[in-house]
Amino acid sequence: MNRSRWAAWFRLLAGLGILVALVWHLGSDAFLDGLRRIDAATLLAALAIGLLTTVFSAWRWCLVARGLGLRLSLGGAVADYYRSLFLNAALPGGVLGDVHRAVRHGRHSGDLGRGVRAVVLERTAGQVVLLVAGAVVLLARPSPVLAPVTRFLTSPAVALTAAAVGVLLVAVAGLLRHRRGASRAESALRTVLTEARQGLLARGVWPGVLLSSVAVLAGYLGMFVLAARVAGATAPSAELVPLVVLALLAMALPLNVGGWGPREGVAAWAFGAAGLGAAQGLTTAVIYGVLAFVASLPGAGVLLVRRSAGRRTERPQFEFEERVLAEQGASQRRA
Repeated sequence: MNRSRWAAWFRLLAGLGILVALVWHLGSDAFLDGLRRIDAATLLAALAIGLLTTVFSAWRWCLVARGLGLRLSLGGAVADYYRSLFLNAALPGGVLGDVHRAVRHGRHSGDLGRGVRAVVLERTAGQVVLLVAGAVVLLARPSPVLAPVTRFLTSPAVALTAAAVGVLLVAVAGLLRHRRGASRAESALRTVLTEARQGLLARGVWPGVLLSSVAVLAGYLGMFVLAARVAGATAPSAELVPLVVLALLAMALPLNVGGWGPREGVAAWAFGAAGLGAAQGLTTAVIYGVLAFVASLPGAGVLLVRRSAGRRTERPQFEFEERVLAEQGASQRRA
């Protein structure tokens, strides 16, 4: 078994381990209660929020792809993004849908490498906005729950590390710009830095990328607050948002099963530390997971429609090839 497969199994088992530990300590009632509380109005609200976040995410992808010189229509991007969200939610790992989206677009555009890098840059932009917004929320809303996290983010060690990484990136970019005869690795790094500047920081790209990322983050926050209300949380939204941000940050950890695992663990800890009850935090995260899956269900429709269309396209081609082979066989027999 190669290293990548070992890493995939480790991520899967880690996510399962977190869920098992939560059930062991809090019982299964928090999971079952979350499922019982979801009604039709909540599901419709989840679909509406999902439509908002998916359209803005697809627009961000279009901006990045076009910045890299790739063609990508908004309608096609929305359909592909819905499908990737569904695959991310339905399959272990939480990233297989993005991989499929990147490879498919790269092949259709005729540049597989650039298509993959466009998706990586698009996802990176969303994560950066989440991290920045999370840091701002943690600094603006201090509380006993967030005090350890705030102290860590504002510690001199983190500041020095961030400054050192920034200086290193600038130095490497300057070195690669003025150096000739670079190795293959240096050329690849130079390409990545150039495409990051074109796909994210270009004058006609970055405002839209920033706006779409903020809109997507607002949708995620709204979905989580909706889940908290359905779970019975009565705390003010201003008190819930920092807890929600921590749960969203936990979702970025590659230790999950279709998105489940760290999100539930952090939500249970944060709600418990805030005095809202660990069980309520777990129920909130469970409801959010269900609503996020429901919001991705249009992607299943996209998957089925495109597979059906592909079969209808392949059948005439198969019949044509059969006729050609039959005619060739007949001509050879006559000869």
